[in-house]
Amino acid sequence: MDAADSDWEETEDMLRLIIGIAAGYVLGAKAGRARYEQLSKTARVIAGSPATRALVRVGRQKLSDKLSTRPQLEPMVPIDERTTILVPQDQLRR
Repeated sequence: MDAADSDWEETEDMLRLIIGIAAGYVLGAKAGRARYEQLSKTARVIAGSPATRALVRVGRQKLSDKLSTRPQLEPMVPIDERTTILVPQDQLRR
């Protein structure tokens, strides 16, 4: 075997490698795109669900209540039918 044959075999090996990588990339990209579309569709369905929206709304409200710097107000004994005094929970004597 001479040097020219050796160079040609290296070139063929390199060409096979490049073709293999290209084919793997194309096939993987197609499969990856299909899976991405599937996951994306599922996420849109879940996000659009009324149950999910309700859970998010309740979760946000609970988080907001926990992080709020305003004191929670509790009604005391009403003065009359139209008047109720509210006091912060931490000042309420029980």
